[in-house]
Amino acid sequence: MSKISESDLLVLQALRVKGFVDTEAVAETVGLSQEDTLNMLNQFAEEGRVSYREGRMVGWMITSEGRSYGEQLLANEVDSLGIRLEIETSYKEFSRLNNDFKELCTDWQLKPSLDASEVEQVLNDHSDPEYDKGVIDRLVELDKQAQPVCASLAEQLERFSSYGSRFTHALEMVLKGDTDWIAKPMIESYHTVWFELHENFFSTLGIDRASEST
Repeated sequence: MSKISESDLLVLQALRVKGFVDTEAVAETVGLSQEDTLNMLNQFAEEGRVSYREGRMVGWMITSEGRSYGEQLLANEVDSLGIRLEIETSYKEFSRLNNDFKELCTDWQLKPSLDASEVEQVLNDHSDPEYDKGVIDRLVELDKQAQPVCASLAEQLERFSSYGSRFTHALEMVLKGDTDWIAKPMIESYHTVWFELHENFFSTLGIDRASEST
């Protein structure tokens, strides 16, 4: 049975992986009422762990103090439950798939040039349905490999349990013809969910994103 994380960890982690969100989005992510979520966010704001921005776009962001505190909570959670090895094993499999996914996203945005006088790749204007279908077919196959990783994570921690269904939803939208759901930002596209899961791995295991990419 997967373990349920404490509410304070969930709220801080939601801000960390999502970046900048309003109270409603945080509440939906962590499964609390908006009132309880707002009370926690206000308390964290008083402690300097989150900040609230007003203006054209309003929402909450985690501060450096909040990140540090959240990392302590995450490390304590993983080690107290004795599941670090299991999470690390899932991360290794995810990392293998991540290289394939990055190539897939690049190939969705760019395609080989048919003109030998041009650069090797040009912007994909999506005028070649066969080329696009090939990329989508690769996404289908990648999802088949990603789903067991998501299932394994969900067995360890409840806060990982939504990723499998979110990937499924994004892929279903793509297969229905709405290809924005491959990599468009600001919606729950496959890329958006993938990036969030990657950040969740980084924070849960205490991995620095900058050092990981070098």
